[in-house]
Amino acid sequence: MDTEPQQTERDRSSRPRDAGADPATEPQGPEERSRSSLSPSSPLGRIAEWLPGGRATLVVLLCLALLLGVNTFLLQPFQIPSGSMRPTLDVGDRVLVNKVAYRFGASPRRGDVVVFDGTGSFGDADYSKRVVGVGGDHVVCCDTEGRIEVNGRPADESAFLYPGDRPSTVPFDVVVPDGTLFVLGDHRSDSSDSRDHLGSPGGGMIPVDDVVGRADWIVWPLGRLAHLTRPGAYAQMPAARTVDGGHG
Repeated sequence: MDTEPQQTERDRSSRPRDAGADPATEPQGPEERSRSSLSPSSPLGRIAEWLPGGRATLVVLLCLALLLGVNTFLLQPFQIPSGSMRPTLDVGDRVLVNKVAYRFGASPRRGDVVVFDGTGSFGDADYSKRVVGVGGDHVVCCDTEGRIEVNGRPADESAFLYPGDRPSTVPFDVVVPDGTLFVLGDHRSDSSDSRDHLGSPGGGMIPVDDVVGRADWIVWPLGRLAHLTRPGAYAQMPAARTVDGGHG
């Protein structure tokens, strides 16, 4: 006979249980309980009891506050009102504007599609245009082949220019002041942009401080869902300081 004592599994709890008690129904210790953030004893729970509609009203208000925070500090929806940016942006497109793209030391770059407040420069409205020149750039139209030049280098805009449009029918030769932008629509024959305000105060330039943000996504209609990227034609332009001290 095997007389060696058999090992038995010990109850993990040192507290004795009543015979026949169901472990699943036994009360749990304080550390094992989860407490809802909307329980009556919580701060949000007390607010919910005070609001008409209770928890449902509180949830709606919290969602609205979250959307307001995102809209104010991160992303803002913008509806395209005209065809000046065709084919990149069409009338009625809804785009998401990245409002933090140019914070923390970053600045608009050539080729970016930006949304800006035109008050004092273009008109009392928000506009969407493409950045062609930044502070210090020498922008000229046009070279012998009809292309826009930035700091002495021609830009191949065929990837986004509206079919049949020329880069510009309006000649110009400008140096973009620091802290401003020279902007054009992709549908050049149907766009009121920096070219139309060359003789106005500010010379058609947009103060960087008036830029709301960078248009990053087309989100509606779903059939046009797209990420807006910076075209290589402008990403490869030389810096202003490398061209005759920035004046071409």
